[in-house]
Amino acid sequence: MAHAEHAVGGGLAGVVLPALAVLVVAGGYLHLARRARWRNQVRGWSRWRTAGFLTGLALLAVALLPPVAPFAHADFRGHMVQHLLIGMYAPLGLVLGAPVTLLLRTLPTAHARRLTGVLHSGLARLLAHPATALLLSSGGLVVLYGTPLHEATAAHPVGHWLVHVHFVLSGYLFAHAIAGPDPDPARPGVRARLVYLGCAIAVHAVLAQLMYGGVGIVVHAPAAEVRGGAELMYYFGDIAELLLAAVLVSTWRPDRRPGRRSLARPAVG
Repeated sequence: MAHAEHAVGGGLAGVVLPALAVLVVAGGYLHLARRARWRNQVRGWSRWRTAGFLTGLALLAVALLPPVAPFAHADFRGHMVQHLLIGMYAPLGLVLGAPVTLLLRTLPTAHARRLTGVLHSGLARLLAHPATALLLSSGGLVVLYGTPLHEATAAHPVGHWLVHVHFVLSGYLFAHAIAGPDPDPARPGVRARLVYLGCAIAVHAVLAQLMYGGVGIVVHAPAAEVRGGAELMYYFGDIAELLLAAVLVSTWRPDRRPGRRSLARPAVG
C-alpha cells in the first residue's frame, strides 16, 4: 500500500508543525474570545462556542499526530479514522465555535465592514450554499476513492497534505451550510438543508457499501483493510451526520405569527 511507502507526517517536522499550527489557532481564538468579553462585558462570548471550537481543534490534533497519523500511513482503516476526524467531526466543532461572528465582534469597524462585504459577495454565497458544499465534500470522496487519485496523493507528501486541507475546508463548508451559527445571507430554510444532509448521508452510505464490496473503488490495500475502512465510514459517518442533524434541528424556530411560514435564523452566541 502506498501509505507505507513514504514518510508523510513522519519525523519531527510531521509532529511539530501540525501541533504548532493547532496551538497557534487555539491561542488566536482564545485571544479574540477574551477581547470580545472585554469589549462588551454584558454580551460577552459564549463559553460553549469556545469549547466547541477547541474541541474541533483537539480532534484535528488527534488526527494529525501520533498514534493516529502513523496508523493512517500504514493501514487503510487508519486512513479512514483520520478522514472521519478531519473531514466530519473536527469541522462540526470548529463551525459551532462561530469564528466569523467572533471576528466581526472584535475587528475594528472598518475591517468588520470589509469582512461583511466579502461574506455577501457572489463567490462567498456560492461556496457557502449547501449544494456547493455537498459537491465539494461528498463529491470529493467519490473522486478520491473512485479514481487513482487516492493512491497518487498517498504517494506524494504535498498531495497528501492537500487532501487533508480539502477534507477540513469542505467539511467545514458543509457543516456551516447545514447548521452553522455564523451569518449566511444565502442559507436556505431548514427543510431544504435537511434534504441536502439526506443526500450526503445517502452518498456516504452507497460509497461505503461499494467500498465494502470492492466495486468501483480504486484503493490498493488488503481486502480486510478496505472492508474495515468501509465499515468505519458507514457507521461513524452516520454518527457524525446525525450530530449535524441534531444541531440543525435545534435551530428550527417556526414563525408562529398568522400567515407566516418562515423560519427564524439561529441565534449567534
